[in-house]
Amino acid sequence: MSTIQQNLQDVRSRIAAVAQDCARIPEEVTLLAVSKTKPAEAIAQAIAAGQHAFGENYVQEGVDKIQYFAQRPEGAGLEWHFIGPLQSNKSRLVAEHFAWCHTVDRLRIALRLSDQRPAEMPPLNVLIQINISDEQSKSGIVLSELPALAEAVASLPNLCLRGLMAIPAPEHDYQRQLAIFGQMNDAFQQLKQRYPQVDTLSMGMTDDMQAAIAAGSTMVRIGTAIFGARDYSHTTV
Repeated sequence: MSTIQQNLQDVRSRIAAVAQDCARIPEEVTLLAVSKTKPAEAIAQAIAAGQHAFGENYVQEGVDKIQYFAQRPEGAGLEWHFIGPLQSNKSRLVAEHFAWCHTVDRLRIALRLSDQRPAEMPPLNVLIQINISDEQSKSGIVLSELPALAEAVASLPNLCLRGLMAIPAPEHDYQRQLAIFGQMNDAFQQLKQRYPQVDTLSMGMTDDMQAAIAAGSTMVRIGTAIFGARDYSHTTV
């Protein structure tokens, strides 16, 4: 068994244990393997271990991997999520290649994604990114802006509003993590009441996964615990 296969097994076991501890069903939590900066060989090992959903932060790097695996038998059935900040000039590549975009935080980007989504593809699944820690350096909207943006996004023909995403500021205190993620879950539950298709709350990474799952996350984004430390020296945006 490869290191990546073992790591995936360990992460899945941890997700299951945390979910059971807070009386949740482990299957309610999707594992998104964050493969940014990692080579195709590493992703292939993860696929061999049964992983099919992958998250990429850099548009061109992600497109290159999508196109590579589209030509290979093990690439059938993979689901690619764009989870990085999205610039307007890169929106077409996301619209044309990815199944999900987690980082919609302004109407202009949503409009471009909808306009640029190919007619033969299903609607692009989108999450609205919330800047839950109100960090100036982070993308995302404040919670007070959510109702208006959600209404606009939900009306676009080639997008499917699926929920919310957040990357809170690093916080080592578990109770503080829980409180912040709880705010996200409150907003998510309110959104679900208005839009029945909403089913995804993307929050929690390697260091705060436990609190995220306890607070209601339905998708955790795990990279380091699966693939190891990242090398940014060859990154393509």
